[in-house]
Amino acid sequence: MTGTVESRSPEPLMALQLPPDHPREGDWRECEGAQGDPILEGNGIRWMAPTRAGAQRLLDHLLASGPELRSLAPAERARRLGRAGARFLDSRDPLRREALHHLPHEAGLSPPAARELLDRMAGLWTPEILQRLLDAEFPSPSALDQFQPGPEDHRVRAEGDAMALHVGAGNVAGVGATSIVRSLLVGTPLLMKPGLGDVVLPVLLARALAASCPILAQGVAVVYWPGGEPAVLEELALAQARRVVVYGGLDTVASLRRRLPPTTPLVAYRHRVSAGAVGRERLDAVEPARALAGAAARSVAAYDQMGCVSPHLIWVEVGGAVGPEEWAGLLASELQRVGRDFPPGPVPPERAARIQQLRGEAELAQAMGEGARVWASSDSEWTVILESEFGFAFGPGGRLVRVQPVPSLEEIPELLRPYGPILQSLALEATAGRREALADELGRVGVGRVTTFARQPWPAAWWIHDGQGPLRALVRWTALETDTEP
Repeated sequence: MTGTVESRSPEPLMALQLPPDHPREGDWRECEGAQGDPILEGNGIRWMAPTRAGAQRLLDHLLASGPELRSLAPAERARRLGRAGARFLDSRDPLRREALHHLPHEAGLSPPAARELLDRMAGLWTPEILQRLLDAEFPSPSALDQFQPGPEDHRVRAEGDAMALHVGAGNVAGVGATSIVRSLLVGTPLLMKPGLGDVVLPVLLARALAASCPILAQGVAVVYWPGGEPAVLEELALAQARRVVVYGGLDTVASLRRRLPPTTPLVAYRHRVSAGAVGRERLDAVEPARALAGAAARSVAAYDQMGCVSPHLIWVEVGGAVGPEEWAGLLASELQRVGRDFPPGPVPPERAARIQQLRGEAELAQAMGEGARVWASSDSEWTVILESEFGFAFGPGGRLVRVQPVPSLEEIPELLRPYGPILQSLALEATAGRREALADELGRVGVGRVTTFARQPWPAAWWIHDGQGPLRALVRWTALETDTEP
């Protein structure tokens, strides 16, 4: 799919989408964001803050929307959500064009990379994929409607909450919109607070729902406010939400956990890191090794190493026809080639400084004969650092990736054992039997997803997200036991 993208900074998008016909007058005032904020830098942020009465009216509205939202069968919710989501895949749709107009500047991506991200994200919001997600998460999607057979003589039912608060992180555009889709799919109205860098798609998705399905749109509000500042809407939402979903760093999660009532469930998608590993059997000739390096380069480039699924470190097993150093050179060539089709976004000064520091340290080690080597663009666009030691280290973001030799892939699980709480995905390129045996060990130490380089940046809609199903994390269950004696 293609669409027109303008290179100039677009006019600011209002970071607010309220349910249809919900009034703003008298309850909301427009505010100004600080200069230098990542979203629409140089233009400030258009956002609005409610009065205390206005904030409470919005939460009351969301709570009241639940019964009508849940009156739609799960399959019908999937169909209507998918109809709105599919608009972002239609090159003729003005909503897609508006998304592509704003995304490069907001998310810090090049226009081609923004198109790729939008296509991949919106590809998870179609009616067919959402129905498959329901089927994957529940023995029968009808369990969201009525009691269904469960273990032994029990019957079980899943149900969404009366209202939820979702707090986005902003490092990857599209995550907030996906969170909206998941919540509405299980029948839970929600207040979405998007993170900086991920405002556009939640706002536009809520707008699409308002145009095509008011019943669903009544159950979602997208409201941005600066993190770390007192906000009356946040205070009231934390007190009244029946569940809180948060994407963010450890400090953000800890802060919200402290402020929540002890009875409110918290679904936390914390800071995570990902890596890759290549077995010697995949390095038996140059061309297959080059193809594998190409897949790894595309995984590195997908989010400019800003996603939790981005492979910052790749272990390469020694003993193949193509050794770790030669493979690292192939990876560098592929990163350069991928950059021509999908250029990286602008590199912030502080990240560029850190990249230059790491390059300098590696170049010094190379000059001292310590087994290191550096391949890099003339600027900070991409960097491959070959390190001599087998260990655990991650970069500052940007298209910087470390490569380390490893005597045997079977040594990786023990290395990762201390880091289990922050592990996410491992792209494991090896034979099928070896992958399964290693996946068993990797799961024990905390890796939640064993995948390939080609799949790593683009998980399926039903992926096991940080150890749990994405919809099952959003529901509560009721068991109906038989009235006969056991």
